Amino acid sequence: MSESYDAEQMAQAICEWVGIESHTADRGGVNAMLDHIAATAHPSLQQERLAGQDGLGDVLIFRAGPQSNEKQILVLSHVDTVHPTGTLAHDLPIRREGDKLYGPGIYDMKGGAYLAFRAFTQVALANTAKRPMCFIFTPDEEIGSPTTRALIEAEGLKSVAVLVTEPARDGGKVVTARKGVGRFDVEIEGRPAHSGTSHPKGRSAIREAAKQIVAVEAMTDYARGVTTSVGMMEGGTAANTIPQFARFCIDLRVTNAADGEAICSTILGLKSFDPDVKVRVTGGMNRPPYEKNEAMTGLYEQARALAQDLGQEMHDVPMTGGGADGNFTAALGIPTLDGLGIDGDGAHTLHEHALVSSIVPRAKLMQKLLETL
Repeated sequence: MSESYDAEQMAQAICEWVGIESHTADRGGVNAMLDHIAATAHPSLQQERLAGQDGLGDVLIFRAGPQSNEKQILVLSHVDTVHPTGTLAHDLPIRREGDKLYGPGIYDMKGGAYLAFRAFTQVALANTAKRPMCFIFTPDEEIGSPTTRALIEAEGLKSVAVLVTEPARDGGKVVTARKGVGRFDVEIEGRPAHSGTSHPKGRSAIREAAKQIVAVEAMTDYARGVTTSVGMMEGGTAANTIPQFARFCIDLRVTNAADGEAICSTILGLKSFDPDVKVRVTGGMNRPPYEKNEAMTGLYEQARALAQDLGQEMHDVPMTGGGADGNFTAALGIPTLDGLGIDGDGAHTLHEHALVSSIVPRAKLMQKLLETL
């Protein structure tokens, strides 16, 4: 197996992927990334491309393995990144410092997507898969997968296991549980007035927003694993005008479905502190919790045994706060294993990097999983 993988060659190929910037909102960049994957894929792999929706990029699907009625193994990777187009030229150029390979999206998750696809191709060419395999490259994971969730769930229901190539954690650990994620938009409308001559007549949307934000953030309960945060807000038109409008976004993380339902209801039911101000809330849970249950534990133990056969030590991390596409399949009860991508650090930052030394071991593990499950 080791002869099939060369770390330096694979690192160079990963750099080619990273060199094609693919911020979620840049449909052209995302599709250019998919074009590259499609053009360089082995011709024996069955390809299907689905047109993007709602201004987002396309979806690229590969199928291989025996044609049978057996349930498939599903591999999930996303090609979109959080880094705006231009990051490569200005803030995070591709560079190597020892074992660390830097670049926008290299850790989350082009490195993992590439090495998994190499393993997928290797298994297909060697004809060593026991069951059908499906590999999906999605364009919108970083914004909650609004256009691909239905596809992921549909393919998940046809699968015996789902392997997600999000990056490894804490020195190579895999992920067996994730919090559920909720997103909400709050729009507030007050009454404008001149702040000098007519101050009493105004009803400040920003003042109302400030009170609401304090109330929302107070819903955080670390003991229950519940966090609420307001990461973006805007409002007002001029320094000398009582603001008529304000808006802010809420991020919610929960460990279980019951908390998600309860807190969603509370947030959607927010009432204005000032009866003369209107408050409108939209949103909900966009990723259900991925809880570590018997099915997830069983898959993890299988993978741990396979890793041991390869001379690798596998551990998992406690439930992580970040959501991913595996949340969807795990919530359906399908055994799902996440964090199978490249090792490194700095996701979503300007020091994002992958470890070259992790490329071949992770590719070997992915190959073993595809051949064995």
